[in-house]
Amino acid sequence: MQDNWTLAIHGGAGTIRRDDLTPETEAATRAALEAALQAGGAILAAGGSAEEAVVAAAMSLEDCPLFNAGHGATFTAAGSIEMDAALMTSPSQAGAAQAGAVTGVTRIRNPILAAQAVMRATPHVLLAGAAADAFAAAQGLAMEPPAYFETEHRRAQLIAAQAAQTVSLDHDLPAKMGTIGAVARDRHGALAAATSTGGMTNKRAGRVGDTPILGAGTWADGHVAVSCTGTGEAFMRCVAAHEIAALMRLAGKSLEEATSEVALLRVPEAGGRGGLIAVDAMGRVALPFGTEGMYRGWWRAGEAPHTAIHAE
Repeated sequence: MQDNWTLAIHGGAGTIRRDDLTPETEAATRAALEAALQAGGAILAAGGSAEEAVVAAAMSLEDCPLFNAGHGATFTAAGSIEMDAALMTSPSQAGAAQAGAVTGVTRIRNPILAAQAVMRATPHVLLAGAAADAFAAAQGLAMEPPAYFETEHRRAQLIAAQAAQTVSLDHDLPAKMGTIGAVARDRHGALAAATSTGGMTNKRAGRVGDTPILGAGTWADGHVAVSCTGTGEAFMRCVAAHEIAALMRLAGKSLEEATSEVALLRVPEAGGRGGLIAVDAMGRVALPFGTEGMYRGWWRAGEAPHTAIHAE
């Protein structure tokens, strides 16, 4: 069987100025992105599934305190941490696409594993809050106290956002790393998308963004897998991730055309900004963003893995 797999990842988009990145910060960020590519790419290279690859890549980024997911998630206005995650896979020969998501969780070490558990162990798609935490614990997933998720640079971001009286993408504040995601096509042609986040800094407690909303921040079908990052409300208003699939399926647009239209036109028209990563059924990859930068990486079978931050 042809070894035609593709993996792409992101670590968030925002005002990432070249002058603000010290050599040490850039090196640490690229190393974290590379580690996530290796975690997911090793699975794909061994013949594993797109689902397991995006989960492994997402977990690697959730465990890294540099990014706004899991360990290193942002604070709400109330000083708490509320995390969201979603996982979706393309339809198999046996049936429809599968999906699972959690929102407002506070104790799950790797929220993407909870999203996978919802998909695999329940007839539901989305679980919320304390009930989602309890479900994850019952599934045997690793749980952590609130202090595990808290980091000093996220606390500083909250203080800065509250002083400015704003709700902000964390890339627009000091220590600019954000929402994480991964998309993949495996050698069998299956597609999968995973997204995980702590949301926007200084958000109202209880706010739900685009990440766990299928079709808004996360989507996978037989045509494309998409993971988004940016102003969640705008991605929800234009149903960004599904819009890409619709433009490809109904309007006959290419992956590049559809992703660029959504990231650079539809999202700004909906009052926001950000970026996304996508891979199509042929293994082609697109990573457009309408911000100064987006932490991202991609790896195709037979090629070397690649990471980037600004436009190339």
